Amino acid sequence: MADLRDVAMTSKAWPFEEARALLKRYDKAPPEKGHVLFETGYGPSGLPHMGTFGEVLRTTMIRRAFEVISEIPTRLICFSDDMDGMRKVPENVPNQQMMQENLQRPLTDVPDPFGTHDSFGGHNNAMLRRFLDEFGFEYEFVSATEFYRSGRFDETLRRAAEKYDEIMQVMLASLREERQQSYSCFLPIHPETGRVLYVPIKHVDPKEATVTFDDEEGREWTLPVTGGNVKLQWKPDFSARWAALGVDFEMYGKDHAANTPLYDKMCRILGGRAPNHFTYELFLDDLGQKISKSKGNGLTMDEWLTYAGTDSLSYFMYLKPKTAKRLHFDVIPKMVDEYHQQVRAFEGQDEKARLANPAWHIHRGNVPASDMVVPFQMLLNLATVAGAEDKETLWGFIRRYAPEASPETHPGLDGAAARAVRYYNDRVKPTRTVRQPDEKERAALEDLAQRLRGWDEAPDPEALQSMVFAVGKEHGFEPLRDWFKALYEVLLGASEGPRFGGFIALYGVAPTAELIEAALTREG
Repeated sequence: MADLRDVAMTSKAWPFEEARALLKRYDKAPPEKGHVLFETGYGPSGLPHMGTFGEVLRTTMIRRAFEVISEIPTRLICFSDDMDGMRKVPENVPNQQMMQENLQRPLTDVPDPFGTHDSFGGHNNAMLRRFLDEFGFEYEFVSATEFYRSGRFDETLRRAAEKYDEIMQVMLASLREERQQSYSCFLPIHPETGRVLYVPIKHVDPKEATVTFDDEEGREWTLPVTGGNVKLQWKPDFSARWAALGVDFEMYGKDHAANTPLYDKMCRILGGRAPNHFTYELFLDDLGQKISKSKGNGLTMDEWLTYAGTDSLSYFMYLKPKTAKRLHFDVIPKMVDEYHQQVRAFEGQDEKARLANPAWHIHRGNVPASDMVVPFQMLLNLATVAGAEDKETLWGFIRRYAPEASPETHPGLDGAAARAVRYYNDRVKPTRTVRQPDEKERAALEDLAQRLRGWDEAPDPEALQSMVFAVGKEHGFEPLRDWFKALYEVLLGASEGPRFGGFIALYGVAPTAELIEAALTREG
């Protein structure tokens, strides 16, 4: 095969395209700090969601692609903005009154409403790290609270005081007139209440690196900008972090895209070099609305992993990151099956095709074999018609269809069978409805049942598919997808389904005939 690096240098897979752009950043000399730094940011004001996970996953994919084309060492920092003041109480947490009483305090000073960690920020940080660790990410976690209060950020904060007027010039030009009157890039933390204050700054002393302000009761205070006494507003904070850490790459959602010129300018003012960027589209819930941490809408990682493995979620994240995608339960079966299709294709592909295969980026080139001899969608449909309560019900059909398969030899299939049963009982059964066939559909279904009763050949999926296809044509379905849609809606209670020939082979020829006959005699 061709040299991997040479192939990667021309690959059109988006992680390699971003990696090559990043490599150009150091085409004249390697970084003085000795490594290329990738960063992802996280706002722990609510429970972690899919967007957070996707950001780390996609950044990791670019990082691994970079490591193929360059020998420069890499690091990935996951930075938590846990010193932000809690501006509103998330709807999906307990102890709402207690949370209300702690508004505007840094998230790491807000008591944990769940009672399991030292603070609300600490709780959400722990959840984030648990999710990231479950997926095997290699990263370094950095808390903004520790970053500010330990002094690691002090040098950059002093420079922000020195360059205060320049930073303000950038920011004020982007704000409405009424916001300009009270805006400051520094947010003091009240020495008595511990709350993050959004108050005008009366004076910034660039030499002493202090800020002077009146609190909400009109009392004047002067605080050093160092040591965690103040924090930066989120836009300047973004830039200051880049400058302080020497960040080379950061991606963020489309909602940040308009701010990129501001981030870059302020980073340069603070003595840093603006990093490479990647802007991704946002995830949408089942209603087409943006997923929100505070609302808790959309699908969580735990919910996805209840019904599918980690690989299918990684596959979903890989696909078209610059296109908005619905993130809801009904995408799970499709992603599982498409992921396994990619894995099965990988073995026979040349190096160029492999680097374009999502499975390469999910598994860093070490792509495992798939043991899914039955697609997940098929397992789900099987669970539906069988009314399965446990995976053993499905294995009764699987063993007949694929005698060589067993839970021991096909653990991936075994896990998928269990999840398909769970998905059916949780997501399909409560709302499943089947409809009555119309006269044309009834005649075609009667014909199909009769042909199945007379079937004396081996239950070959392709031969059965051809027969089902022929029935639809002979009964005048145009387009033929209307015939298959009728099969799914009348028999399975769904508008989409598997290749029906494969379903017959798995469920059984005679049982499928019985299924059709039962549907035809079912009362409306």
